Amino acid sequence: MKTHLPFSSRRSPVLCLHGCVASSQPLASAVGLDVLKCGGNAADAAVAMAAALAVTEPCSTGLGGDAFCLFYDGKTGEIRGINGSGRSSRTLTLDFLEGLGYSAEAPPSVFDALNVTVPGAPALWCDTVQLFGSQKLSLQEVLSGAATLAEEGFPVAEVTAHRWKNWAAALGESGKELGADLLIGGHPPKHGEVFKNTAMAQTIKELGERGKPGFYQGRVAQAIVDVINQNGGVMTLEDLSSHDSEVVSPISTDYKGVRLWELPPNGQGLAALLLLNILENFPQLKAGGHNSSDHIHVFVEAVRLALTDALRYLGDAAHVTVPTESLLAKSYSQQRARHISMDRLEPGLLTGSDTVYFCVIDSQGNACSFVNSTYMGFGTGLVPQDCGFSLQNRGANFSLQRGHANCVAGGKRPYHTIIPALLTDSEKPQLLAALGVVGAFMQPQGHIQVLLNMVEFGMNPQQALDAPRVFVEYDDKTGQWLVNLEEGIDQEVAEELKRRGHRINWPVTGHQRAQFGRGQIITVGDWWSHSVPQTGSPPRVLWAGSDPRADGCAQGY
Repeated sequence: MKTHLPFSSRRSPVLCLHGCVASSQPLASAVGLDVLKCGGNAADAAVAMAAALAVTEPCSTGLGGDAFCLFYDGKTGEIRGINGSGRSSRTLTLDFLEGLGYSAEAPPSVFDALNVTVPGAPALWCDTVQLFGSQKLSLQEVLSGAATLAEEGFPVAEVTAHRWKNWAAALGESGKELGADLLIGGHPPKHGEVFKNTAMAQTIKELGERGKPGFYQGRVAQAIVDVINQNGGVMTLEDLSSHDSEVVSPISTDYKGVRLWELPPNGQGLAALLLLNILENFPQLKAGGHNSSDHIHVFVEAVRLALTDALRYLGDAAHVTVPTESLLAKSYSQQRARHISMDRLEPGLLTGSDTVYFCVIDSQGNACSFVNSTYMGFGTGLVPQDCGFSLQNRGANFSLQRGHANCVAGGKRPYHTIIPALLTDSEKPQLLAALGVVGAFMQPQGHIQVLLNMVEFGMNPQQALDAPRVFVEYDDKTGQWLVNLEEGIDQEVAEELKRRGHRINWPVTGHQRAQFGRGQIITVGDWWSHSVPQTGSPPRVLWAGSDPRADGCAQGY
């Protein structure tokens, strides 16, 4: 395989017997591993890592964002999920926005304070520990590692420093500014510079001591409402105090002996399952070889179909009816697959983001697949006074088209891009992997690419993440789809895809490769090396990989 990294490096998969963590920051992975060694389970460690990532990678995630998790119970084989996405303010109706002069053609700026939805992450952290945790560690103990990192400071990692600088600049170009708590002397920290965030340390401590009321009521809640309203947004103390997570039943589909589990709408996990179902109809996916022109052509066409359906139907299930069961029927995917021609692009199928994904598998066989995000970089960049975190701009994902499934409404959750995943045997509730790839609308595409790398091409978790990726995106301005091909995909493949009618951007190199997402994978055993998935006989071995497009690593013991 061609070198497609901007620096000389290689990684072997991490192997261990007892417990394993993987995230986009080594310091966060270390915090999670410490929790496992102290008697905590996968859920405890995941929340500890979520908080540590909020400290060390605030340009992607934080207390001011949303989160989702999937939990696999090692004793029962049961999989449960929590939707930790926040709702819009009850005041934020379409009529209200139209009264301000906004429309579907002219929505608010993506960084506008009107796009702040209630931060759901802190509530989900509390609920994850309460519902799925070991009960051996208190929330305060689980969050202590992150609080220490924030208080004592940490050296900023290379990719993080680059993204910190770029997202701060993006806010400035839009006439906004990043709150001072997330800057050093008015500037983003440089690579290797030690960054302290005593305000965030205090917020984390209050959450640990008081639980949800430590965030959704009192000092922090008042500071959130104040900074939003001072900047032209709408949010009330009642919007915050009434927030709650939702425990949900995951949705799934099977593919060649494995079953992929995702969370139901308002998240876009459905898009990943739709994509996998469509691809199941094409033997050409494997026959041409990995990242061949046939492989990528089929994948791109299937992505266009899956995202078209997702963008048409997905919304908050409390406000609209999403036909999940009908969309996931194999007969439906067979119908959609007929729209794909192997020798040309089929026209007319449709009328960036920063997030962190991380996962844990513990010694009891529990797994927690977790994703946390402020959406676009720092979100709005608004930092509540003395709180140390920025507020998300997830409301930018709402549609202002009246009657649309994802149309803005008061107290509604928007179409959500962040999705964690789990993989089991298709015949029995046997855990095979925790996996995820972040990157807004790249996420379902990333999930399926790394899954296919393992299932179809026998790659181990690290190889599956290292391999060059494809990102298919729709350009609203031109009304066309663009296929981005990462460095490492052959030029001949790019030329053949152009011949079939695709708009191609090749090769995507350097920091621009961030668009292909950043993933983590932990597998139970080496089932991907066999024609039939199997986890082998004890002792079980955990295999893990961490994406080279980020700063992180997997660790185990």
